[in-house]
Amino acid sequence: MVQSVELLLDDAAEAEIRRQWHLLAEAGIPSPTPEHRPHITVAVAREIWPRLDRALSERPFRPLPVRLGGLLIFGAHHPILVRLVVPTEELLTLHRRIAAIVEPCPGVPSNVRPGAWTPHVTLARRLKPDRVAAAIDAVAADRDSTATVVGIRRWDGDRRTEWPIAPRG
Repeated sequence: MVQSVELLLDDAAEAEIRRQWHLLAEAGIPSPTPEHRPHITVAVAREIWPRLDRALSERPFRPLPVRLGGLLIFGAHHPILVRLVVPTEELLTLHRRIAAIVEPCPGVPSNVRPGAWTPHVTLARRLKPDRVAAAIDAVAADRDSTATVVGIRRWDGDRRTEWPIAPRG
Protein backbone atom coordinates (compact mmCIF):
# COMPACT_ATOMS: atom_id res chain seq x y z
CA MET A 1 0.00 0.00 0.00
CA VAL A 2 1.04 3.64 0.08
CA GLN A 3 1.10 6.59 2.37
CA SER A 4 0.47 10.13 1.28
CA VAL A 5 0.30 13.81 2.14
CA GLU A 6 -2.93 15.41 0.95
CA LEU A 7 -4.43 18.88 0.73
CA LEU A 8 -8.00 19.21 2.01
CA LEU A 9 -10.60 21.41 0.36
CA ASP A 10 -13.16 23.78 1.87
CA ASP A 11 -16.70 22.56 2.52
CA ALA A 12 -18.19 24.09 -0.65
CA ALA A 13 -15.54 22.56 -2.92
CA GLU A 14 -15.83 19.23 -1.14
CA ALA A 15 -19.61 19.31 -1.66
CA GLU A 16 -19.09 20.12 -5.35
CA ILE A 17 -16.77 17.15 -5.86
CA ARG A 18 -19.21 14.90 -3.98
CA ARG A 19 -21.97 16.15 -6.30
CA GLN A 20 -19.85 15.13 -9.27
CA TRP A 21 -19.24 11.71 -7.68
CA HIS A 22 -23.03 11.39 -7.38
CA LEU A 23 -23.50 12.29 -11.07
CA LEU A 24 -20.96 9.63 -12.00
CA ALA A 25 -22.69 7.05 -9.81
CA GLU A 26 -26.02 7.87 -11.49
CA ALA A 27 -24.32 7.19 -14.84
CA GLY A 28 -23.17 3.78 -13.59
CA ILE A 29 -19.59 4.86 -13.00
CA PRO A 30 -18.11 3.62 -9.70
CA SER A 31 -17.32 6.57 -7.48
CA PRO A 32 -15.38 6.80 -4.22
CA THR A 33 -17.07 5.48 -1.11
CA PRO A 34 -18.87 7.97 1.15
CA GLU A 35 -16.04 7.94 3.71
CA HIS A 36 -13.54 8.91 0.99
CA ARG A 37 -12.75 12.60 1.12
CA PRO A 38 -11.99 14.84 -1.87
CA HIS A 39 -8.35 15.90 -1.76
CA ILE A 40 -5.26 16.87 -3.75
CA THR A 41 -2.41 14.40 -3.24
CA VAL A 42 0.93 16.23 -3.02
CA ALA A 43 3.27 13.42 -1.94
CA VAL A 44 3.22 9.63 -2.01
CA ALA A 45 5.64 6.97 -0.78
CA ARG A 46 5.54 3.31 0.14
CA GLU A 47 6.22 4.56 3.68
CA ILE A 48 6.42 8.11 5.03
CA TRP A 49 8.42 7.95 8.21
CA PRO A 50 6.49 9.19 11.27
CA ARG A 51 9.35 11.49 12.25
CA LEU A 52 8.64 13.53 9.12
CA ASP A 53 5.22 14.62 10.42
CA ARG A 54 6.95 17.26 12.53
CA ALA A 55 8.89 18.61 9.54
CA LEU A 56 5.68 18.66 7.51
CA SER A 57 3.88 20.71 10.17
CA GLU A 58 6.67 23.14 11.15
CA ARG A 59 5.79 25.94 8.77
CA PRO A 60 2.62 27.87 9.52
CA PHE A 61 -0.24 26.91 7.24
CA ARG A 62 -2.35 29.53 5.51
CA PRO A 63 -5.43 28.71 3.43
CA LEU A 64 -4.56 28.58 -0.24
CA PRO A 65 -6.99 29.53 -3.03
CA VAL A 66 -7.03 27.14 -6.00
CA ARG A 67 -9.07 26.69 -9.16
CA LEU A 68 -10.61 23.36 -10.08
CA GLY A 69 -10.33 23.20 -13.86
CA GLY A 70 -11.04 20.84 -16.72
CA LEU A 71 -11.20 17.07 -16.93
CA LEU A 72 -8.18 14.87 -17.56
CA ILE A 73 -7.79 11.13 -18.09
CA PHE A 74 -4.75 9.36 -16.61
CA GLY A 75 -3.73 5.93 -17.87
CA ALA A 76 -5.01 3.60 -20.55
CA HIS A 77 -5.68 0.12 -19.18
CA HIS A 78 -7.58 1.31 -16.09
CA PRO A 79 -8.20 5.01 -16.78
CA ILE A 80 -8.70 7.50 -13.99
CA LEU A 81 -10.94 10.54 -14.47
CA VAL A 82 -9.74 13.63 -12.61
CA ARG A 83 -10.45 17.31 -12.35
CA LEU A 84 -7.32 19.39 -12.89
CA VAL A 85 -6.24 21.76 -10.14
CA VAL A 86 -4.82 24.71 -12.07
CA PRO A 87 -1.21 25.09 -10.92
CA THR A 88 -0.22 28.41 -9.36
CA GLU A 89 3.18 29.45 -8.08
CA GLU A 90 1.89 29.29 -4.51
CA LEU A 91 0.56 25.73 -5.00
CA LEU A 92 3.77 24.60 -6.71
CA THR A 93 5.87 26.12 -3.91
CA LEU A 94 3.87 24.22 -1.29
CA HIS A 95 4.27 21.04 -3.35
CA ARG A 96 8.05 21.51 -3.65
CA ARG A 97 8.36 22.04 0.10
CA ILE A 98 6.39 18.90 0.93
CA ALA A 99 8.10 16.84 -1.81
CA ALA A 100 11.54 17.76 -0.45
CA ILE A 101 10.58 16.46 2.99
CA VAL A 102 9.13 13.18 1.65
CA GLU A 103 11.82 12.58 -1.02
CA PRO A 104 14.12 10.40 1.16
CA CYS A 105 11.29 7.95 1.92
CA PRO A 106 11.13 4.63 0.06
CA GLY A 107 8.93 4.22 -2.99
CA VAL A 108 8.33 7.81 -4.10
CA PRO A 109 6.92 7.57 -7.65
CA SER A 110 8.40 9.83 -10.30
CA ASN A 111 5.01 11.34 -11.23
CA VAL A 112 4.67 13.13 -7.87
CA ARG A 113 8.08 14.78 -7.96
CA PRO A 114 8.43 18.49 -8.76
CA GLY A 115 8.36 19.05 -12.49
CA ALA A 116 6.28 15.89 -13.09
CA TRP A 117 3.33 16.37 -10.69
CA THR A 118 -0.12 17.14 -12.09
CA PRO A 119 -2.32 18.51 -9.29
CA HIS A 120 -5.81 17.04 -9.46
CA VAL A 121 -8.85 15.75 -7.59
CA THR A 122 -9.87 12.21 -8.51
CA LEU A 123 -13.44 11.74 -9.74
CA ALA A 124 -13.39 8.07 -10.80
CA ARG A 125 -10.80 5.27 -10.67
CA ARG A 126 -10.33 2.05 -12.58
CA LEU A 127 -12.70 2.99 -15.37
CA LYS A 128 -13.38 0.40 -18.00
CA PRO A 129 -12.12 1.91 -21.26
CA ASP A 130 -15.58 1.57 -22.82
CA ARG A 131 -17.04 3.69 -19.95
CA VAL A 132 -14.69 6.67 -20.29
CA ALA A 133 -17.05 8.57 -22.60
CA ALA A 134 -20.00 8.05 -20.23
CA ALA A 135 -17.90 9.26 -17.31
CA ILE A 136 -16.84 12.38 -19.17
CA ASP A 137 -20.42 13.06 -20.30
CA ALA A 138 -21.65 12.83 -16.69
CA VAL A 139 -19.53 15.76 -15.49
CA ALA A 140 -18.38 17.57 -18.65
CA ALA A 141 -20.92 20.36 -18.31
CA ASP A 142 -19.36 21.50 -15.03
CA ARG A 143 -17.21 24.58 -15.33
CA ASP A 144 -14.08 25.68 -13.52
CA SER A 145 -14.73 26.55 -9.91
CA THR A 146 -12.83 28.10 -7.08
CA ALA A 147 -11.80 26.28 -3.95
CA THR A 148 -9.62 26.84 -0.94
CA VAL A 149 -7.10 24.42 0.50
CA VAL A 150 -7.99 24.52 4.20
CA GLY A 151 -5.72 21.85 5.65
CA ILE A 152 -3.11 19.18 5.13
CA ARG A 153 -3.49 15.59 6.24
CA ARG A 154 -1.44 12.41 6.23
CA TRP A 155 -3.02 9.21 4.98
CA ASP A 156 -1.79 5.70 5.77
CA GLY A 157 -3.27 3.33 3.20
CA ASP A 158 -2.17 0.22 5.10
CA ARG A 159 -4.00 1.20 8.28
CA ARG A 160 -6.65 3.23 6.43
CA THR A 161 -6.17 6.09 8.88
CA GLU A 162 -5.66 9.80 8.53
CA TRP A 163 -4.40 12.56 10.79
CA PRO A 164 -3.98 16.32 10.43
CA ILE A 165 -0.65 17.93 9.64
CA ALA A 166 -2.01 21.45 9.32
CA PRO A 167 -5.39 22.03 10.95
CA ARG A 168 -8.37 22.44 8.71
CA GLY A 169 -9.84 25.92 8.70
